[in-house]
Amino acid sequence: MTNKTNPMLLIDFYKAVHAEMLPENITKSVSYFTPRMSRVKRWDKVVMFGLQGFIKTYLIDYFNEEFFDKPFEEIIYEYKRIMDASLGKDAYKIDKIESLHKLGYLPIEIVSLPEGTIVPMHVPMFGITNTHKDFAWLPQSLESLISAEMWHPMLAATVGMTYRSIVNHYYGLTCDDYIPRSKALGAFDFRGEECLESAVKAGAGWCLSFLNTATVPTIPYLEKNYFCDCTKEPVAYGSPSTEHSVMCSNYAVDGDEITLLRRLLTEIYPNTSFSAVLDSYDYWNIIDNILPQLKTEIMNHNGCMLMRGDSGDCVEVVTKTVFKLWEEFGGTVNSKGYKVLDPHVKAIYGDSITVQRCEEIYRILMKNGFACSNVALGVGSFSFQCIEEDGVLKPFTRDTFSSCIKATYCEIDGKATPIFKNPKDGGFKKSQKGCCRVYTRYDGSIYYEDELTWKPATDYEKRGNMLITVFKDGELLKEQSLKEIRDRLHGGEF
Repeated sequence: MTNKTNPMLLIDFYKAVHAEMLPENITKSVSYFTPRMSRVKRWDKVVMFGLQGFIKTYLIDYFNEEFFDKPFEEIIYEYKRIMDASLGKDAYKIDKIESLHKLGYLPIEIVSLPEGTIVPMHVPMFGITNTHKDFAWLPQSLESLISAEMWHPMLAATVGMTYRSIVNHYYGLTCDDYIPRSKALGAFDFRGEECLESAVKAGAGWCLSFLNTATVPTIPYLEKNYFCDCTKEPVAYGSPSTEHSVMCSNYAVDGDEITLLRRLLTEIYPNTSFSAVLDSYDYWNIIDNILPQLKTEIMNHNGCMLMRGDSGDCVEVVTKTVFKLWEEFGGTVNSKGYKVLDPHVKAIYGDSITVQRCEEIYRILMKNGFACSNVALGVGSFSFQCIEEDGVLKPFTRDTFSSCIKATYCEIDGKATPIFKNPKDGGFKKSQKGCCRVYTRYDGSIYYEDELTWKPATDYEKRGNMLITVFKDGELLKEQSLKEIRDRLHGGEF
């Protein structure tokens, strides 16, 4: 976040007044973050991801730097300046903010499912409660910030898992088992995301299922927040590639395209795989006429040249390219009986790829006897922002999974008090009641039990509770690595 401010101002206005509205003598409040329903037919589960990054970025670094480490007078002045002018001097009380700053840490405990868990609808993913009796107002005060930051990385991770399931299916049918699934697709979404933070979080969610991304800042984000090191393990990969400015400027100098392509093969990247965008003028002219002239250079190249189309019907362009490359350069037949292009050539496409088009490309390749590993596909911002179902574009928002944080339990005058929401005309908005335990049944399916009272997380862990304490009183207690999350999501077969 570039324009940082007092984190107690990262709220909807009404959060500023709820502390005074709560019952007197309330000493504890418990809330849960839950996906309540899916608005996408093919999704009945969502990937748990992003909480650790949120905790490190906001609940630790941001709160320390912009609240607890700032002078008391500065914090109170800024809060009062905004609230007095915009909400009204008599509409709120400042004492809760004063008390929190004097306390010196966030008196919050968060219990969570392990990241990388595939979670059914209605099952709580994490819970939040206060650890100090004077701050029962705080869990729900954080709702706006948590909700705004959490739904997107989970959705991005779910998008990545969706594409990975398609890859797993078609690679399993047409490719040798040793061919890595994690490199089949890449994310090309950076420039189309709504902002830098969205691009980074989308890239992080994507990298749970695939290694290839064009979003460089995803790597330092994952290294900082998910215990990994790109110099020691696979975090994310990019690849050398031309763009239209490169192709067009060289055309202006050379008067042709073959000169640059020959230079790429023999001088710039003689020992490195690269992709070249070929549709700046006439894509099929390059495929049909120029590549045959470069056959010697291509076959002597110590790497793979990926032929990239960037316009037209992506299904037709990428499949037809594979067929033509086979005719010119040949290849082999793998153990499952499908054609594999000579390793010096491959097709790549990164424009207009959707879930449906990805599946269609793979189906056509398979139908014509080609392994699906003959193409590399790039998924753009479209796939991270909407999906097409039954001819209708459905945009991705918090409401895609109706994700929400609802209070379900409190303690008043020392008495356990389950609370719940159950609108007469809004069934899917019904909340849990009381505290929750999430557990795995004998068949591996995940369920939850509610109407429980608050107990230390360790007590419920003895009953197989998957919700474990990850954050308490300003400290991260459970840190999960990127590898651990990937292994959990993909059953150890990333």
